[in-house]
Amino acid sequence: MAIHFSDNSDDLPVNHEINVTPFIDVMLVLLIIFMVAAPLATVDVKVDLPVSNAAPAPKPDKPVFLSIQADGRMLVNEREVTAAELGSAVEAATRSDRDQRVFLRADKTITYDSIMQAMNALRSAGYLHVALVGAEGTAQ
Repeated sequence: MAIHFSDNSDDLPVNHEINVTPFIDVMLVLLIIFMVAAPLATVDVKVDLPVSNAAPAPKPDKPVFLSIQADGRMLVNEREVTAAELGSAVEAATRSDRDQRVFLRADKTITYDSIMQAMNALRSAGYLHVALVGAEGTAQ
């Protein structure tokens, strides 16, 4: 039994080079698509904001926090209070300093009405400097 190796000229020679032309074509098409789609994806709302020349407010050594939890409970710093005793609790926490800023932080499930009632109670107690506290980071 003999093995016959023929020099068949119909076989193509092996090419050891990578053809990158299709890859470049696909990349150019993707580049054009992103160049066209990118301006459409941005939200552009024109707002002329006023320029402020005020210096940033210094952070207090011991801030007063009014927290409203998801179940509606209110806490001044770590002490739980009712809506009726909110003014006196904030007054005790600020040592009757009505110019001290009160930081209001509320759970995101709390209604707008609950936040406004807390702010009205602070205003009735004489506290007009209220700062809303939000979480840093990306919105989900």
